[in-house]
Amino acid sequence: MTDIIISNLDDDLKYRLQKRAEKNGRSLEDEAREILYITLAENNEDSLNLVTLIEQRFANFGDFELPEIAREPIRTISIFEE
Repeated sequence: MTDIIISNLDDDLKYRLQKRAEKNGRSLEDEAREILYITLAENNEDSLNLVTLIEQRFANFGDFELPEIAREPIRTISIFEE
């Protein structure tokens, strides 16, 4: 098995990864390995984009259009002076 090193990892990303690892009872390395495994184990040939997923989710409703919602003009910002 090959080792990899990830340089210049954003501090916030590393922090979130560490918190996720703690939550799942894993080491930082094990958590990163699990994320890579889950992400790369998916069948990329059948991957769908968000638009396709939304279309499939609402396909059973048939053809319909949402009515246009009338909007008011943008209001001016209130300035509170003493």
